[in-house]
Amino acid sequence: MAIKKVNSSNLASPVSISSTIDIANVKAWYLKEISNLNNECYIELLKHIINNQEDYVRWTAMESPILLWKGSTRELKYHSYSINIKTLAKEKSITLDGRANGPAKAAFDFAGGIRPSRYGSTNTWYCNHIYSGKYPYLGKENTLHAVKDGNHFTQSCGIVALHPIANAAFDEYPEFAWYLRALAFLKYRYDPDSCFGKSNEFGFIDGVVPKIIDNL
Repeated sequence: MAIKKVNSSNLASPVSISSTIDIANVKAWYLKEISNLNNECYIELLKHIINNQEDYVRWTAMESPILLWKGSTRELKYHSYSINIKTLAKEKSITLDGRANGPAKAAFDFAGGIRPSRYGSTNTWYCNHIYSGKYPYLGKENTLHAVKDGNHFTQSCGIVALHPIANAAFDEYPEFAWYLRALAFLKYRYDPDSCFGKSNEFGFIDGVVPKIIDNL
């Protein structure tokens, strides 16, 4: 039986950020960037999201990184977890999802992340990789597509839970995407594109190494 793979998304974009991030004052950089948008309603929405982040964005509770399943990627449509991960999940009362993005959700859960319930759906908030293969940093040709990389697909520090409104903003506005990436650097020293320092093979600077739960 052939293994089914998930189709890649369209990552092309006609827009990008216009200036390098001031990592010492990320919010000021963000507000300056979105001021270039030509629609005041969109500017106010993007301001509102970051001024009320707890209502739109949830990070993991653990500051130390966890790489749940080294070597795993989202290219498989279905995943079969190891005994080790199943045992740990049972101990922590975590429900494992075998579908394409299931391991990423599990990594977020293992790191203490909370995915709130949605208002108009029986699902929870979107579980997104902040490095989505879209919007390369200024001066760079590419950016990490975490779902295709076994060192990053189940990296807890690169995953956030987003309210549907924030999820749409993340896909539409490079300013917001890079705001989250800058926060991940400040929170976890996670910088897989080496924009703020020289990162190691796991995407961290300053010698940070994730705890690997299992290998593929």
